[in-house]
Amino acid sequence: MVPEDTRAGLAAYFSGERNFDSSTTSPISNNPFIQNTDKIDTRDLKINETERSHYAIAQKLKQMLMADAVPQNSTGISADDVGVQLRVNSDVMFAAGSIEFLPQGKAVLDDVLKMLNEYNLYLVVRGHADGNEAKPPFASAWELSGARAATLLHYLADNGVKPTRMRGIAYGDTRPLKPGITEESRALNRRVEFHFHRPEVMSYSVVY
Repeated sequence: MVPEDTRAGLAAYFSGERNFDSSTTSPISNNPFIQNTDKIDTRDLKINETERSHYAIAQKLKQMLMADAVPQNSTGISADDVGVQLRVNSDVMFAAGSIEFLPQGKAVLDDVLKMLNEYNLYLVVRGHADGNEAKPPFASAWELSGARAATLLHYLADNGVKPTRMRGIAYGDTRPLKPGITEESRALNRRVEFHFHRPEVMSYSVVY
């Protein structure tokens, strides 16, 4: 039996209300469907193959994050109508103001690599940076976020992922998770997003 709150989450997830903000409620997602991926048997659900694949990806990502013991307030998993997104705070991934990997960031990136090796998925890497964090040789948050996205893509490509399966975007500080100029707001905006999507969805819809 699927719990009532999870049924509500399923209804929201599969009705198209899939852009969930996991920055303020749960480290995984504020949607019960994503929160309870390890408790649901999809054989009992009336869902199509696309929805089933989204479920499997979300479940795998959740397991990977828990296994690597990444700080839970630094990560999030959400989904939309074309794929599943993993969000990781840049303070976990990189040294401050640089493109140098930190140990936990390297662990997350290796998990992303495993995901791409296991599933026939394409990936969009979205870089977000805090404008106050940028320092030479990065002139602004644009350059820093772009360099970080490119560094992640290079790592994946160097480890066997075909470049044609990946794209990168630099948003700088233009899309904060929490508007404002406080340190809390700036810290939330320092992030990298890995959007996993189906191969056939290579359109503008995954670049947003």
